[in-house]
Formats: sequence, C-alpha cells, structure tokens
Amino acid sequence: MRTLIAALACLSLALLPGSALGAPDTPHLAWGSQVNPAQCPTDQDYRYLEINVTHGVKNDADSGIAGNYWAADDYNKHIQVWKIGTAGEEEVFCAVVRYQGAFTTVAGASPGNSDVIAAGIEGTFQGGYRAIIVGTESPSPVYKRRGNIGVFDYGWTGIGAPTPFDWLGVYFATVTLFSFEWWGWVYHGGPNGTWVNSSDGNQGDITD
Repeated sequence: MRTLIAALACLSLALLPGSALGAPDTPHLAWGSQVNPAQCPTDQDYRYLEINVTHGVKNDADSGIAGNYWAADDYNKHIQVWKIGTAGEEEVFCAVVRYQGAFTTVAGASPGNSDVIAAGIEGTFQGGYRAIIVGTESPSPVYKRRGNIGVFDYGWTGIGAPTPFDWLGVYFATVTLFSFEWWGWVYHGGPNGTWVNSSDGNQGDITD
C-alpha cells in the first residue's frame, strides 16, 4: 500500500523506518492494535465519531522498496474519523483506516527488492494507518458520512499510476496538517513468502 503513502506525501509527512518486527524468519505485524481508535490522543478528553464509511477498491497498484509497482490490488477499506479536540479555530481529528483484500503480482522486482517475481502470484493482505488531521470538515460532502459508499475503480492497467479516491477532499473543506502516527501492511503469499511493509520497519519478502 505504498501508493497510498506516496499520494499523501504532498501534505509534508516524514515516514521514518524503525526497527524490524519479530524474528526475521517469521514476518508478523500486529496491525490491529495500532489501527485502533484506542490509540488516538485523548489529551483534550474528547472523542466523537464523525465519519464511519466502508468502500471497495479495485485495480489499485502496490509499490515496493524498489519503487516499482509489484502487484495489482482489490480490497475493502474502512475509514473512521474521530474528532478529538481543537487547535485554534480549527478542529483536530484522528483517522483510523483499515484495509483487507487480495493482490496479484506483476513481473519485476519483488516487494522487498531481494529478488524478482513472476506475474500471477496471488495472496492476501491486511493493515492500514492511523493519522492526525487538523482542518475543517466539509459541511455537505458528496458521499454520506455513515455506511457503505460503493466501489471505486482506481483504473490501473499495468501502465502509469492509479487514480485513488480522495476521501480527504470529499470529507474536509480544509486540511492544514495530515500526520501519520503509524502505518503498516502485511502481505501473505503462501509458499512464496510473507512481506511486512510498516513504519516500524520492513520484513520478509514475496518471491518465486
């Protein structure tokens, strides 16, 4: 899901690698404990669920360590945005975004860039991110704030880049700060291996 990280980089984020997770021969990611509203800041003693939507995504592209797109993704996405306080005249929110879906590899460098992979390897992935947003909500978003809002085709065909659904642009009139608190995904390729891509550090790989 590095495509998502790159798409939001224009909001001046610093994604710093950390230590590896678990033992090197058993890639593991405890993403559920991180992509959790219980991890949102509570210093202003306030938390209200403003946005709680799900949607499907098809034909997304997934980039790896080498910068290449190594897989095509289809997945379900769950977006929750909690209002947690104020900052001057603006409001502060905590976004908790979860992904669960499947990937199919394309030929090229492996996601962890340790080898090459053939096209057509299939697997599953889970993960997401937690972020702090400072800004103002849109008073009348074009999509509802609760429930399922449909399926979005990102249009990736193996050439060029995908076109993601801009949920921030839909639900926020202004965003002056978007800061990732944590992000990570774990990819299960069965006999082809497991890859962890996380702000805590990358681990493993998926190869032929």
